[in-house]
Amino acid sequence: MLQKVLQTYGLDFSTLEVKPFGSGLINNTWKVSRQDNDTSYILQRINHHVFKSPEDIAHNVRSIGSYLAAHHPDYFFVRCLYTRDGADIFFMEGEGYFRLAPFVKKSHTVDVVQTPQQAFEAAKQFGRFTHLLNGFPVDELKVTIPDFHNLTLRYQQFLQSLQAGNAVRIENAKAEIQWLKEQDYIVKKFDSMKQNPDFSVRVTHHDTKISNVLFDEQDKGVCVIDLDTVMPGYFISDVGDMMRTCLSPVSEEEKDFSKIEIREEYYKAIVEGYLEGMENELSASEKNAFFDAACYLVYMQALRFIADHLNNDQYYGAKYEGHNFVRGTNQIALLKKLLEKEERLRSMV
Repeated sequence: MLQKVLQTYGLDFSTLEVKPFGSGLINNTWKVSRQDNDTSYILQRINHHVFKSPEDIAHNVRSIGSYLAAHHPDYFFVRCLYTRDGADIFFMEGEGYFRLAPFVKKSHTVDVVQTPQQAFEAAKQFGRFTHLLNGFPVDELKVTIPDFHNLTLRYQQFLQSLQAGNAVRIENAKAEIQWLKEQDYIVKKFDSMKQNPDFSVRVTHHDTKISNVLFDEQDKGVCVIDLDTVMPGYFISDVGDMMRTCLSPVSEEEKDFSKIEIREEYYKAIVEGYLEGMENELSASEKNAFFDAACYLVYMQALRFIADHLNNDQYYGAKYEGHNFVRGTNQIALLKKLLEKEERLRSMV
């Protein structure tokens, strides 16, 4: 399979070394290295179960790349390579959609944030990406995952799981369900934000885990990568997802909730990095919503995990019994920690 794909790009498979690469969970990724020189590539198979129209991803990346080349030629943008037929995405019957990009030398990614400075650099790159595209006609972007960060919809889906879900699991999760319902003011605040003209719809990355930033050898941010979820959106999506994945020293998989904490120095680093990257583009109302952004995304993920647990793990799947209940209660614990520090965190912006 991979031999045929790479031949489509004019590469001689006999001169190549192909190895699985990275920690991404959605797409299949390989590093392709030429043995006759020091050139390497990144090959990906796009998960068409998650991304229903991979051509829309290619359209978005192509459009953004062209805009940046014309208006910000100094920005380092990783473009997809073309097949011998001049296409930047390749479809193989029975195997799906593939794309090939150059591997950036002297760069690396980070799976887990290690320092506040890394968080600062990542936030700065995500902010810079959106800022440089502030003149891009955002309505030309294709929506690659509809309602991806729609908290209103996720709350409705949570309520639906209470009606149609596993009765035993619902009974056993009563306390968590009740607490989540009591926080529905977060949804109302989210709905109000969407109606507020002070909050602009911009080109937004939507998947701001730190592994989606390239760092150089001095650990300085170079650019953002993995643009599959770039869509029209609000800044709260990018800031909130960074907060959700960087503030605590442990991930959503951690079963010992006593290890969950809010590291204020990481919160401060994300705020300062994103503001520097955006160069004063945010309105006063947006600047006042950094804490809300964190709450929106953590609450939404808690709702999604608990709803999936009640729906017998249909969406995320489960590696063990109660896996999504653990993930959901983990995010509840994270949100509680956030709310405990609300006054302190709001004062940092």
